[in-house]
Amino acid sequence: MSKLSNYFRETSEEMRYKVTWPSIEELQKSAGLVLLGSLLFAAVVGLMDVAFSKSLEAFYTSFR
Repeated sequence: MSKLSNYFRETSEEMRYKVTWPSIEELQKSAGLVLLGSLLFAAVVGLMDVAFSKSLEAFYTSFR
């Protein structure tokens, strides 16, 4: 039990004194970049899906 309490005590101290936390401005910039990147990635994947769907539909209808 003492190992577990020691672990939590050391973890708490490390999070409090050794970790460098980003500022609010840095967090907002990072969140904006992640949001923009996610939307861009979703748009590219969506366009690829539409393109492949249309090309396969054209391919299958050519054999009817």
